[in-house]
Amino acid sequence: MSRLRSRADTRSGTRVRTRARARTRPPLALALPALLAVAFLLLPLVGILVRTQWGELGDHLTSPGVVEALKLSLLVSLWALALSLLLGVPLAWLLARVEFKGKALVRSLVLLPMVLPPTVGGVALLLGFGRRGLLGPWLEGTFGITLPFHTSGAVVAATFVAMPFLVISLEGALGGLRQRYEETAASLGASPVRVFFTVTLPMVAPGLIAGAALTWARALGEFGATITFAGNLPGTTQTLPLQVYLLLQDKPEAATSVSLLLLAIAMGVLIALRGRWTGTPVAREAAPAPVPEEPPTEGAHTAGSARITGVDGVAPPHDGGRWPLHATVTGFNELTLDAEPGTTIAVVGENGAGKTTLLRALLGLTPRAHAELRLGDTDVTALPPHRRQVAWVPQDGALFPHLTAVANTAYGLRARGVPRAQARREALAWLDRLGVLHLADRRPAQLSGGQAQRVALARALAARPRLLLLDEPLAALDQTTRARVRHTLRTHLAGFGGVCLIVTHDPVEAVSLADRVLVLADGRALQDAPPAEVTRHPRSPWVARMLGRNAWPGTASADGLTLAAGGRLVVAEALPEGAKALAIIAPEAVSVYTDRPGGSPRNVWPGTVREITAVGSRLRVLVASDTAPDLVAEITPDAAAELGLVDGASVWTSVKATEVTLVRL
Repeated sequence: MSRLRSRADTRSGTRVRTRARARTRPPLALALPALLAVAFLLLPLVGILVRTQWGELGDHLTSPGVVEALKLSLLVSLWALALSLLLGVPLAWLLARVEFKGKALVRSLVLLPMVLPPTVGGVALLLGFGRRGLLGPWLEGTFGITLPFHTSGAVVAATFVAMPFLVISLEGALGGLRQRYEETAASLGASPVRVFFTVTLPMVAPGLIAGAALTWARALGEFGATITFAGNLPGTTQTLPLQVYLLLQDKPEAATSVSLLLLAIAMGVLIALRGRWTGTPVAREAAPAPVPEEPPTEGAHTAGSARITGVDGVAPPHDGGRWPLHATVTGFNELTLDAEPGTTIAVVGENGAGKTTLLRALLGLTPRAHAELRLGDTDVTALPPHRRQVAWVPQDGALFPHLTAVANTAYGLRARGVPRAQARREALAWLDRLGVLHLADRRPAQLSGGQAQRVALARALAARPRLLLLDEPLAALDQTTRARVRHTLRTHLAGFGGVCLIVTHDPVEAVSLADRVLVLADGRALQDAPPAEVTRHPRSPWVARMLGRNAWPGTASADGLTLAAGGRLVVAEALPEGAKALAIIAPEAVSVYTDRPGGSPRNVWPGTVREITAVGSRLRVLVASDTAPDLVAEITPDAAAELGLVDGASVWTSVKATEVTLVRL
């Protein structure tokens, strides 16, 4: 009962705070001009409503001249919309996706008709497409096309002033679309044109629809450029706005009625858009909640099953191909990679080391680095990304939100020309193999993080790649889901005939999934060795710390190691004096005392406890010292309680010389 009361009190408090915010009065110095602006915009519209003769509205709108002008306006505006879509959509894509010289000038040309006086626009069209214009004589002499004083001229004029609305709206939508979706589609084998029509356009559909609606409404109301360039010929170029202009001279009441019609159309378009063209968020219907992670049911086999049922007896195809990898990467990354089929390489390194750049170089998606890449007997260096047969799984999976799980999985197969029915069967088989067949008809928004990652992995494997690139595929998952997906991934990589590169910051993933660990620093390969070797002798302080060890770089001296961060370290093994080395100290080899210890330890430092964290059943204690670098010790909770360790406590630490491992750099 008390819990329910507490929740009710919380909700009540939230409502009170919301109302308090809502009742905050704006400053009068801002509110008054804002109200005047609203009145300034509203008064002319109210004038139309007040002056409209509602009893004669039907007669005015059904008069032969108005009906003819309305039909012509619809014809002209629809043709202008079609031309704007044909020309404006590629132009918007070019401005949003391609960097080229003069881009600012092109964008200015797009915006120019929006700020140019319409009559000036009409004059410009006459000088460009008129009978005495730059292109007009050629059009008339070659094709017999005369644009001025013809319906086609009205279409050109309407397109000229209306197309910018489509370009600007669509360019904004494309700019907000992460290119990762398009790049992932390319890695699955989709050509640029296929990516544009199957991924880009569906994902920017709201922006496209909004731009198209605004373009149509603007073309429907075009007046100045039309009358200047195409004239005012009844049945030919006399559109509805021109009809209003004529009626004002003889029948102002009828002109008001027709103006009301145009006003209603314009308001209807804006209300339908509900602010989308300005970037205002639009409330969307909530998607069903993601299906929780659950163990496979009886009807679905777990990953690694020898036989899959429930999908018409179809198993994921294996063509038995074996594709060794050879890559020479230049640019920001400078390294050479060679790997036999079935090899999994974990790529590790601190932020900025070049891990993602390496993957993108192998995909052919970055100018920062270039990869001469050979997969099997095929040199794919000169091939575009969609023909390399290199599949990529980004960190967030990049599942296409407008496609279901099965359609996502079948995407790469369809891009490679596999018939729809066969692609669906193979996609279902892959989903079954990864334990997510029951989610085949769900969209990505309805999947949990672990489910989405398994679908993304199924999509990559279904595309039959020769090289598989995984960019931190498990980073966004919780520990339980991560363990389950890691087991699934390890099972399927065991039968993969190509090479797999996994970027990770998780030492468990690096050790459990990989045959080799590639350590990058500033784009170079600092170490490339089996996980056990990297664990025992890490050549990077960052990797050593990632593996949970203390790592102190220094220079060998007569009696040990002179530390780069200050201080000296006595070691049991000797290195040539002046040699650069990395001292590795396991946390469990560090002893912690409340008083200075006696006995055999050669390395003893005073310090202060800065942080205590739990790792499994043990505690990790960070000790800072003025005479040595920060040191991490690992002790039991009982020992910590006995020592009375808390943040800020003064302690002594010691390390035996025999517990220090030196790795020569």
